[in-house]
Amino acid sequence: MTSDETPTDATDDEGAAPTLYLVWHDPAATPEAPLDLHGDGHPLAEGLWLIRSPLTRSKLYHRIKWQLPGDAAIACAPLDDDPAGWPKFKGMESGALAWLKGR
Repeated sequence: MTSDETPTDATDDEGAAPTLYLVWHDPAATPEAPLDLHGDGHPLAEGLWLIRSPLTRSKLYHRIKWQLPGDAAIACAPLDDDPAGWPKFKGMESGALAWLKGR
C-alpha cells in the first residue's frame, strides 16, 4: 500500500479467498463508531479480534487504523486458517471456537 492511499480507495480484493487475521488495537482507543471489520469477525477480548477478510494484511490494517484515534496502537497478523494454525486461547469471549469452526 502506498502512503497516498486513503480510506476511500475502492479496491477491496473482491473475489479473493478470505484470510484469517488476529487484530488487536489498544482498548482505550475508542473509535467514533463500531469498527467496520471489512470481513467477518469475532471478538476475543476488548480490542482483540479474529477476522476473516478478503483484504490483504496491509489493506485490513490500514482500514482498521483509519477508524481509530491517530495515536492508537494496533497490530494485524495473518493466521493459518485451519485447526492446526488457529490460536489457542482461554478466558476469551464465548463462541470464538465455534466461530472458527463455522467458516
